[in-house]
Amino acid sequence: MGTPLSAAVLAGAVLSLAAVTGCSAASKHAERPGVTPYQAKRVTDPPAGNTAGAAPHGCPTAASLPLPKEFPDNLPVPDGAVVTSVEHRTGGRLVVATVVRGGFDTTLAFLHTQLPKAGYIPEEGEVEEDDAESNFFTETVRGRWALRKMPDCEGGVYLTYLTAAVS
Repeated sequence: MGTPLSAAVLAGAVLSLAAVTGCSAASKHAERPGVTPYQAKRVTDPPAGNTAGAAPHGCPTAASLPLPKEFPDNLPVPDGAVVTSVEHRTGGRLVVATVVRGGFDTTLAFLHTQLPKAGYIPEEGEVEEDDAESNFFTETVRGRWALRKMPDCEGGVYLTYLTAAVS
């Protein structure tokens, strides 16, 4: 990250993630725009028996939420991923947060090999020591994945998918 070009690429990646997710520092704790009351309840209070709660050290201990029907059928998800939240946003955007226990390097290798095999073209990605992200697209889907090491879960990583149908 020592060159001005690398800093510009990082700034562009951060701005791209904010544009795809519709997040800003100011709205982090505010009501999520574009989320209906039903969806907000589903995201924050999933039905009993279908939650992805965490142990004292942060690892999920309960059953995964189901992937929503709007999640692209052929978008690869690592085996054993626990879906911890699903959020429907304005503009047909979908955010699916997961926890994967396979480790950072293994999950990163999965994303680098399996997404292209499924027809997803990566673009504008970067990898650092504890996190990585990349945009991806097909003729019908645009999206981004973000991968972050979990500090309180041995071998655990947060893997978030952000997707939207191409209109």
